[in-house]
Amino acid sequence: MSVDRLLAMDRKSLSAVMATGHPIDAERLDDTEYHGVSLGLPGFAVRLSWRTFMKVFHRDPDSGELRGWNVRIVQDFSAPDQGVHGEYVPQTGRDGEPRTFGHYRVTALDAYAPPRTVGAGLMIDYSLGHNPRLDPTSLLRDPIVAVHPGSVDLLLGWSYLDLGAFRLGTPSYFALSRGGPLRHVVPSSG
Repeated sequence: MSVDRLLAMDRKSLSAVMATGHPIDAERLDDTEYHGVSLGLPGFAVRLSWRTFMKVFHRDPDSGELRGWNVRIVQDFSAPDQGVHGEYVPQTGRDGEPRTFGHYRVTALDAYAPPRTVGAGLMIDYSLGHNPRLDPTSLLRDPIVAVHPGSVDLLLGWSYLDLGAFRLGTPSYFALSRGGPLRHVVPSSG
C-alpha cells in the first residue's frame, strides 16, 4: 500500500483500511516530521482548506509526553497531483517561523470510543494541546493506525468531533508519510 493507492480510494475503502490498521510504537514517532495529505474530501473542500500539510511529533523532555502540531505548507495546485509528491515547504509568519496550528497530544487509543471502528493505533487529541481557548480544533480527535505491520513509514488517520455526549464522524481522512527528523520545536504553552 502506498500514498498513491490511498489517494485513489473512496471513503468506504479508507474506512476499511482504518478498521484493520496496525499498532504504532509511539516512541518511533519521537521528534519526527510527517508529510500529510488530505484524503476522501471533494475537490472544492480541498481548495477551500489545504491538500498537503505536515504533522510533527515531539517527545517533550520535561513531561515525557508525545505532543505535536500541524504545519501549514505552501500549496501547489498547479501540479497534477496537487503537490502531494513535491517538496513540503512550510509557510512562514512575519517572524520567519513556520506557521503552526492544531496542537495536540498523542495518547493511547483504548481510552477513547470513536464513532467508527478503527484498528489498533494511537489517538491525536487536540483537546490536550493547549490551543487557544475558543479554537474549534480542540473538539477534534484523530485516531491513527499504521498501514503496514511494524512500520511507521505510512500512517492513516481519520477525524471526528468529540462533542461530549456525542461523537460525530467527519469525511476527512489523511495519510502521513515519514518525512524526516524534526527541524523546529514549538515551545509548549501548557
